[in-house]
Amino acid sequence: MDKKTLIGVVLIALLMFVWMFYMGSTQQSVPPEQKKNADRQKVETVPEEKEEESAIKPILNLEEKYGKYFSKFTTDAEQHIEIETDYYKAIISNKGAAIVRWTLKDYNKWDGVPVQLINYENYELFMRFITTEAKKIDTRDLFFSDKNLEKNIKLTGDASKEITYDLDLGDGQIITKKITFYGNKYHIEQDITVSNLDGILKGGYSLVWGNNLNYQEYNSVSESENSQTIISMNGSVETFDASETEIEDESYTGIIDYVAVKTKYFTAAIIPQPWQGFDSHASFAGYYKNVKKNGKVEHYEMDLRVPYKGGKQTNSFQVFIGPVKYDIVRKYGLEATVNFGWKFIRPIGEYLISPLFNLIYRLVSNYGIALILFALIMKILLYPLSITQMRSASKMQLLAPEMTKIREKYKDDMQKQQAETMKLYQEYGINPAGGCLPMLIQFPILISLWQVLQNNIDLRQQDFILWITDLSMPDKIVSWDFSFLGLSHISGLAVAMSLAMFFQQKMTITDPRQKGMLYIFPIMFLLIFSNLPSGLNLYYFTFNLLGIAQQIYINKFSRNKMTLEDMKRQPKKESWLQRKMQEAQEIAAAQGKLPPNFKKVEQNRNTNTNKSRNKNYKKKK
Repeated sequence: MDKKTLIGVVLIALLMFVWMFYMGSTQQSVPPEQKKNADRQKVETVPEEKEEESAIKPILNLEEKYGKYFSKFTTDAEQHIEIETDYYKAIISNKGAAIVRWTLKDYNKWDGVPVQLINYENYELFMRFITTEAKKIDTRDLFFSDKNLEKNIKLTGDASKEITYDLDLGDGQIITKKITFYGNKYHIEQDITVSNLDGILKGGYSLVWGNNLNYQEYNSVSESENSQTIISMNGSVETFDASETEIEDESYTGIIDYVAVKTKYFTAAIIPQPWQGFDSHASFAGYYKNVKKNGKVEHYEMDLRVPYKGGKQTNSFQVFIGPVKYDIVRKYGLEATVNFGWKFIRPIGEYLISPLFNLIYRLVSNYGIALILFALIMKILLYPLSITQMRSASKMQLLAPEMTKIREKYKDDMQKQQAETMKLYQEYGINPAGGCLPMLIQFPILISLWQVLQNNIDLRQQDFILWITDLSMPDKIVSWDFSFLGLSHISGLAVAMSLAMFFQQKMTITDPRQKGMLYIFPIMFLLIFSNLPSGLNLYYFTFNLLGIAQQIYINKFSRNKMTLEDMKRQPKKESWLQRKMQEAQEIAAAQGKLPPNFKKVEQNRNTNTNKSRNKNYKKKK
């Protein structure tokens, strides 16, 4: 390995180690005591300074805080209505006419407890507004009138049920919330009617989701990295991601299609009706906290401002609260909540990779087998690109002895060595970039594939064989109680994938100066992939095994196996890279950056020319 290659490898390794050390400083295992009380986990919703301030300045008078119109609604008994559908169990309170709990029946938290998405301290989907008395009202402090006779409602199939709450200020001044539930849908419909509050309500009101969804995954760092808020305005999607420990906020004004808050696998979205939305204002606020024992937690609030124009006004909203599953969210126009990667590669995952994977699963009904078959199909689809890469590797293997001779002959003259190597490439029709360009073309597909498998909720809590109990989480074969370079475990599939990568590279790397890569890259990928979902590692392990089999076939059994003589007889076509390298040599020569022996050769040529001229002159004389 030459000096430059060694330095490059060391820098890459150093960069990867720094990255893993950083990840290890923020990502920690959940402690045993937290596991026992996982279903009682509480997350702070406001900075401590605000909590202290509210404690120091107690409210002395209800009317002082809520004004004469709403202070009378602050004292009453809280009542709940429980609703169970095919997909969830919900609890609604007359306090704020807000959602208290939302438990999904088909999904579990990492510890086996059913997914409960509403924060334990906050009720959600409430109203905020300012009165003409300059009082800031949060309806979670107010008790709505609950005239619903049924307190336990069960819905299945196409059945639906409306429940209604209201704040009756008298003289026809009323705020009414009507909520409709469906037996076979993840969404509810909420109609908010404001009647005759022209002299009370200042400007309008906000429909608010006050906190992030509850975290459900073992790895809080990974979940935070996939948590964000999303807004769609007239078909254009924007995202807001808390990136500082201090509270940040963003505001948007225009025709709003929907606003959403999401974690890695679940989302809550408010969709104004009709579908085209209305001209309004939305704002997001968020921050994150680094938590010592369980990594990182992000907090978000989304606020959808609804203008009030007076008289009796009704605004309708669909509210989706459920899994980020493409086939489900697509029905609501919420495709942007599914992470398919960067915008320019998103169509690959959305319209090719994800539908193909889902089709395979429907045929075999096992996600582990589906991943193996998917790797086989992707290998076939990428065959035109990979075969070019492998044939280039085979040609380089045939040429390896000749290149070794050049390196030994000109071991003290690197410029001459490079020039002779280029001549060798031209003589045998070798494109130095023949193995790299196909890989670059495959890169968007591989990145898109990564995103699809990394964020696929269908792999969540799906077991396969032996020790692989959840394809969305790392498969741990060895664990320890501390973090080393970001790791507290080793993944079995990551080990298998790294070994496959080692043998695959061993079959293709012919340059002795690159032999260090045989060991460095597999070790680096072992450390990185040990933190990744086992489903993703299963795919890459299978893909690498198929690559090894394909390379063995080309090297040993292919009928079109080539020899050096075959390569020499083939039509030669100068590649773009060869042409550019030749141009670079010519430019270097023109600038005086010539090989060490160039001046000596030129002097000999001039001497011979002068001798020839003198000889001819004497003959003529």
